[in-house]
Amino acid sequence: MSPDGVQRIDKWLWFARFAKTRSAAQTLAKSGRVRINKVRNESASKVLRIGDVLTLTLEHGVQVVKVTAAGERRGPAAEARLLYEEEMFVAHRRPDPVGGSAAPEKRPDKRARRELRDLKRNEG
Repeated sequence: MSPDGVQRIDKWLWFARFAKTRSAAQTLAKSGRVRINKVRNESASKVLRIGDVLTLTLEHGVQVVKVTAAGERRGPAAEARLLYEEEMFVAHRRPDPVGGSAAPEKRPDKRARRELRDLKRNEG
């Protein structure tokens, strides 16, 4: 870490535990799913400064965080949370099942399989 509080974005993402490995942090930084101050980032070596606002599009949702410190190591989760302030989090919702797309209560028996097979033959 440099004395003026700047750090590569891939290292910061790894230190702040947004990625499990350093290579995963590089992939995330290059993927375009990270925005720094509303500007799309596609470089792992982009410089991140204290006060920058990151918008991260992750598997579980969109998270907006403000950088409060540059990391020195990948420590425990409690230490990682000191590197940022969470501004907002929006979870992705799974689509509601439509009609009969819910899982059946039990496996179909022989009779039900025959009826299903006959129904499929008649449709095609």
